[in-house]
Amino acid sequence: MRTNLSSQISLSRVAKKLYKPDDVFELSRVSRMEKVKTSIYETGKEGAAAVAAHIAELITEKQKAGQKFVLSMMTGRSMQDICTELIRLHEGGLSFRNVVLVVGYEYYPLQNEDAGCLGQLEERLISKVGILPANVIAISGTLAKEQIIEACAAYERTIHDLGGIDLMLLGIGRGGNIAFNEPGTQFNSETRLVLLDNNSKADASDLFGTADMVPVSAITIGIGTILRSKEIIMVAWGDHKARQVARAIEEDATPACPASALQLASNVHVYLDLPAADRLTRISKPWMVTSCEWDDQLTRKAIVWLCQITDKPILKLTNKDYNDHGLSELITLYGSAYNCNIKVFNDLQHTITGWPGGKPNADDSNRPERAKPFPKDIVIFSPHPDDDVISMGGTFARLIKQGHNVHIAYQTSGCIAVCDDEVVRFMDFIKGYRSLHMPEDKVIDKKYDEYMHFFANEKVGDQDTREILDLKALIRRGEATAACRHMGLPTDHIHFLNLPFYETGTIKKGPLTINDIHIVEDLLKEVKPQEIFVAGDLADPHGTHRVCTDAVLAAIDDLKETEAWDEWLKDCRIWMYRGAWMEWEVDLIEMAVPMSPEELRFKRNTILKHQSQMESAPFMGNDERLFWQRAEDRNHATAELYAKLGLANYEAIEAFVQYHPL
Repeated sequence: MRTNLSSQISLSRVAKKLYKPDDVFELSRVSRMEKVKTSIYETGKEGAAAVAAHIAELITEKQKAGQKFVLSMMTGRSMQDICTELIRLHEGGLSFRNVVLVVGYEYYPLQNEDAGCLGQLEERLISKVGILPANVIAISGTLAKEQIIEACAAYERTIHDLGGIDLMLLGIGRGGNIAFNEPGTQFNSETRLVLLDNNSKADASDLFGTADMVPVSAITIGIGTILRSKEIIMVAWGDHKARQVARAIEEDATPACPASALQLASNVHVYLDLPAADRLTRISKPWMVTSCEWDDQLTRKAIVWLCQITDKPILKLTNKDYNDHGLSELITLYGSAYNCNIKVFNDLQHTITGWPGGKPNADDSNRPERAKPFPKDIVIFSPHPDDDVISMGGTFARLIKQGHNVHIAYQTSGCIAVCDDEVVRFMDFIKGYRSLHMPEDKVIDKKYDEYMHFFANEKVGDQDTREILDLKALIRRGEATAACRHMGLPTDHIHFLNLPFYETGTIKKGPLTINDIHIVEDLLKEVKPQEIFVAGDLADPHGTHRVCTDAVLAAIDDLKETEAWDEWLKDCRIWMYRGAWMEWEVDLIEMAVPMSPEELRFKRNTILKHQSQMESAPFMGNDERLFWQRAEDRNHATAELYAKLGLANYEAIEAFVQYHPL
């Protein structure tokens, strides 16, 4: 069963020759904007396997020479698949007894070292591959403050005495940081104590629960230390890394993007998956580096880009605009700028529809969704109990209003994203209700006191009890039900799937399993939808959206082998939405659903039904806007861009991309 299909979504829109050229000449051509050696893989797992294989080669070479291999690495999600692959290679016979592991940084101050970088590496790699304790070099996160300066100097001396670092393995943070060298760090910096910025705290929140629980500082190796390594590998997986990757690889080296310092080293290799490479010139603007295979999507991408840099609407672009900006191939292909302009304008015009479920008794040849059947059975999958209304609340309400048989499936309970104060607020209400109608019943009072005692004595890192998690899930469920009721959805069409991978009670989730997938399959077989909406917002910093999307795609993939495929699923359209963390680029949009000012206000009021996710929600991220504000800003921006391209000027637009089962 394929459980990582979301990582392959990009493949339908990137020509293979751009990331896997046939020969070194073509590679030199397409990568000429890149200032360091870069390899792009279809998925992060493939890239991680390539990195692990290279590390294994280096370890083996050193073993044959009777020498130690000094490896420095960090923790973080970028390293997880690499660690998994190294463990597999170890189980296949690779020895790590000659490996000296230099831990790249440690959080400070730490109350519990198991929660730090060393503790994570111990759990994910060291204990699994038999690296000798004496060969693990790390700085403690529990040092006294007066010991830090000397400990940092001693760390540099230890690295020097080892003969330097043979391989430095890095990820890249959202601020362009490598290790915890934040923007502004000088390129000659060495091991030292640094204060963490908001981006780094958000990146580290996976380890500590929330960004607020991340220590305020870290002891990190410096950029100068990194650049002295004999070999450097930087890895990045996922589209949320794409902007910083492009800055580091293609723009000038500057302390504003610490990873760009790698351009100054002679032996650097960057490994990316396709989403992380999305903003590199060869992927985002291939016409600037090579001849292109011009399909409709790439043509639209080029013309939208041309409109933006010339500040012109589509129908005002000229032959000169095309020729001046490297798009003369399109003039040759279409005969003139006018012909190409009309083609792209019409393509974008046909994405706009006020009937996201299809318009009955209408010509649907140029509409994104079919007219028949009508009404449709529709399932909307929402990772958390508010992503549906944040990302597609206007479309959701429109589908109900237009008479479709809509079902909403909340894939997780969202319980860990509820603050303790919300539990207290609801328990106060229950206690008050009990005193009015059941004064003799003392069970509620006992539970109230029990929860208050737990919260009063709760320490950083403590896990909520199952009862408290169930209460938090109940709060999210009530809010979701209220939002659906506000839109007019029958309560028997609301499905709370509570996928098991999520129900760990901590920020760290379990792996996607067949049990999760079967729950999704059962709902699909029950409803037999002709239209499915699924989250395509894979930049969720905690990864829940990606896992939930993979659960749906895996279920569909599994059902392809059954009679359900020919019976109904083969003709089911699958639409991906975004909105919680980012929005679809205009060149990718296949269905654009406009909203009036009144509809946008209705959407806002629906989002506000999720009261626990307003200002007090633990996982708001670095964006200071509330979720309804983010959603409105993104919907406004999409509408404004359509207007700038010369199309109708709407108040707001929700956007969708069709997923075609692989």
